[in-house]
Amino acid sequence: MLNRENIENLLTKGGNVIGSDGEKIGSIGQLYADDDTGEPTWVTVKTGLFGTSQSFIPVEGAHSQGDDLVVPYTKEHVKDAPRVDVDGHLTPEEEDRLYTYYERGARTYSDTRNDDVDTRKDVDFQGDADLNAGTPTAGIGRDHDLDRDATDRHAVGHDTSGPTTDDAMTRSEERLHVGTERETTGRARLRKYVTTENVTKTVPVQREEVRLEREPITDANRGDAVGGPDISEEEHEVILHEERPVVEKETVPVERVRLDKDVVQDDVTVSEEVRKEHIDADGVDRDARR
Repeated sequence: MLNRENIENLLTKGGNVIGSDGEKIGSIGQLYADDDTGEPTWVTVKTGLFGTSQSFIPVEGAHSQGDDLVVPYTKEHVKDAPRVDVDGHLTPEEEDRLYTYYERGARTYSDTRNDDVDTRKDVDFQGDADLNAGTPTAGIGRDHDLDRDATDRHAVGHDTSGPTTDDAMTRSEERLHVGTERETTGRARLRKYVTTENVTKTVPVQREEVRLEREPITDANRGDAVGGPDISEEEHEVILHEERPVVEKETVPVERVRLDKDVVQDDVTVSEEVRKEHIDADGVDRDARR
C-alpha cells in the first residue's frame, strides 16, 4: 500500500503517472494528504502543453512501478475529471465532485473538524434550529449538508446528467500553446588527411667540357716550347665539374581552418486540432428576453 513516504519519494525522482492501459498520463505534480491522519489521499498529474494543467487522481488503488505511479484509470478518464484549482487545500464540495466522478462515493467528514468551518464560510447558522429536520447523511458534517441544500435552493432547474452542483453551465475550449524544443539534427567535424602529388620544376645546371686549343709557336711562347727535353712522353690532366639538382623539402603553414555556427531563423507553421464546447438553448424564447 502506498504511503506518504512512497509518494514523496516518487515526487523527488520526477516520476510519471501511468494509466491502467500503460499509457503515460503526465508527470507527478503535488501530493494531498488527509488533515486528520496525514495519509495521502490525492495526487495531481501535470498534463497539457508544458504541464500547465493539473488533474486530481485518488491515491487509493495506485501502486508504484520503478520511479512511476500506476493508477487504475485510463488517460482519457483522468483528463475528463472535474477541474479543481491546485491552491493547497480541497474543500469538501471539491472532494465530493472528484469522488463522485471516480465512482468511489463521497468522502466522510467529522462534525468537529475546524478546517471544514474555515473552508465553508458561506453558511452562518446559529444552532440546531436553523438546520433541516432529519438526520444528516452518515459520516458527513451537518454544515456540509446545509451548504448543499442552500445550493439546491438557489439553483434554477437541475442537472439531468448528475447531481446539481451549480446554477450555470460552464463552456470550455482548448487553447493551442506552441513552444520550441532543441534537438540534435546533425554533426560536423574537421578531418585532416595527407595526399601526394608530383611537382615539376626546371632548374638550370652547369657542367664543364674539355676544349682543345692549338697555338702556333711565336716569339712570345718560344721559350716555353723549347724549355723541356727535345723528345719526351708526358701526360696532362684536367678535372671536369658539373652541377646536379639537389631537392630539399620543408613544411610551412599555409592557413588555419576552424568550425563556427550561424543561427538561421525559419518560420514553421503548426496545425493542430483543438476542441471547443458550444452551448445551445432549447425552449428559450429569445424575443422575450430583455
